[in-house]
Order: sequence, then C-alpha cells, then structure tokens
Amino acid sequence: MTATESSPASTRPGEPMLSVDDIALYYGNIAAVKGLSMRVHKGEIVTLIGSNGAGKSTTLRAISGLIKPRAGSISFNGERLTGKQGHEIVKAGICQSPEGRRIFPRMTVSENLDLGAFLRNDKEGIAADRARVLELFPRLADRISQKAGTMSGGEQQMLAVARALMGSPQLLLLDEPSMGLAPVLVDLIFDTIETIRDQGTTVLVVEQNALAALRIADYAYVLESGSLKLEGPAAPMAEDDEIVRAYLGG
Repeated sequence: MTATESSPASTRPGEPMLSVDDIALYYGNIAAVKGLSMRVHKGEIVTLIGSNGAGKSTTLRAISGLIKPRAGSISFNGERLTGKQGHEIVKAGICQSPEGRRIFPRMTVSENLDLGAFLRNDKEGIAADRARVLELFPRLADRISQKAGTMSGGEQQMLAVARALMGSPQLLLLDEPSMGLAPVLVDLIFDTIETIRDQGTTVLVVEQNALAALRIADYAYVLESGSLKLEGPAAPMAEDDEIVRAYLGG
C-alpha cells in the first residue's frame, strides 16, 4: 500500500455494523470534520488515527450522539443513529470509554461499574459482565471498594474501559486509551483490547499512538485536519515507511 488517497471501504466483505456517511461536524463556525465516511465490520478492531486536532474524538462524540452532524448520516446495524439521544445509542449497543477517562472519582470502583450498566435490568447478565471485566482487569478486583479518584492513571483507564463494557456493547468506542500511560501499561491496555475483540466485542479505537494502534487493528483510517487522507488494512500501513513519514509522525 502506498501513501495515496483513500480507497473505498466497500472493498471489505459483508455488511458493515457501523456506517458513517459523508458527515460534517462543526463547533460553531469551525469545521472539525469534513465529509468523513468510514465503516466498521463485526469482529474487527478499527482504528482512527491522526494528529491532535484532526477530528478523531469529535467523530466518536458524533457516533455516541453527543454532537449532531450538520451533514451526512450515521447508522448502526442498518438503523439510522443521526438525531438519537446518547442513551438511545447506548441501548442500541454502542458504549464509549471517553478521552480523559471521566470516571466518577468520589465513587468506588464497584459503584462506577454499576453505573456502566444503568440501562440494563438483566441481573444475571450484569453479574456475568462484572465477573468478565474483573477478570480482564484484576487490579480493579483488588480495588473494588476503593474510591476511583485515589487510583493511578492506568487503573483509572482500566476502570473507564470496564465501565463501558458493563453496558454490554456490540461496539466499544475507545478514545485515546493509552494517553498519559507508562509504556508497560500501554502494552497491557492494547493487549486487553485484543482480548475484548476475541471475546466478541467489536472495537473502534481513536489513538494518537498510531503505530501501537496499527499493531492490533484490522483496518485503519487516517484523519488530517478533519479530512480522511488514507484508509486500508492496518498491518501494511504500519510497515510502509512512506506512510509512516507522511502521516504517522515517523
């Protein structure tokens, strides 16, 4: 693969789980995202990468219903999401671990996890998911009664991901999961993302640490100044020196 304009996402087989079609996102009169189209297929890890301010987090906010596109549409499992409220999108099967973690610092780990399941009433399923996330993140089990705000940054990131998983999502959105973490914890978080996918949850991850994201992703989109500049299978992209230099800060 070479550093050229993006190829059509429709070359991937099967119907996409998530379809983002030509969306335009604004903050006031400032265009943050310009005509972005992308696809996420069931069972994939897809990464959206680019420099700070490229529009990555804004795109996730739009998928989650926190910002409304001025143009274009977003659909999930064939159902149009554009115009739906955030809680409706969670009910549809999309949960997000936001940039900056946004855990509830005065609540315990256990209480944070309970809030992740606030729209659910399947007690057995909730208990099974709690057991699952505590197995994924054993440190959280050790700190289950600890106030979340007293934990380390890495532990808080684990909690943010675990809380999102408590919503039992079909699609998990991760916004900068490695931000501010020591290298050993970055490796742990990315290894865990692969495990989450292997357990049946599709993942869309936004990352500034492009090469780490490409290491685990199946497919990648590169944003630059709000526009899609490149897309393709992740592994060849990470190995292409020209692409690394031109788009990934190598």
